[in-house]
Amino acid sequence: MTPALRLALIAHDEKKDDLVAFASDHIDFLMTCHIVATGTTGQRILAACPDLNLTPLKSGPLGGDQQIGALISEAKIDLLIFFVDPLTPMPHDVDVKALMRLAIVYDIPMALNRATAEIMLENQENG
Repeated sequence: MTPALRLALIAHDEKKDDLVAFASDHIDFLMTCHIVATGTTGQRILAACPDLNLTPLKSGPLGGDQQIGALISEAKIDLLIFFVDPLTPMPHDVDVKALMRLAIVYDIPMALNRATAEIMLENQENG
């Protein structure tokens, strides 16, 4: 039996609705995954998809991005989906860049928009 995919989900404020819709559209596949998500994003996804195996962490600016970074460095994340809003300034931009750097250093597939996330999940679904 293949171990469950360990997935991290994050979305900037202006992209949270998009990530919730993405999760709803892929509920069947996501039901097979162990998911962690930053605080508000995780709560919003769980409200829409209560049967997911999702653990909400702290809010991104309060350390959630760093918690996910730590999980990446401990080889406990297989995929990172981070819906980024490039048009809104982020006060915790340094944390976001550090998280992205860790995903690159540890060679974790990372989608920063829905189009790439769709390709990543399609690849996982088709094995």
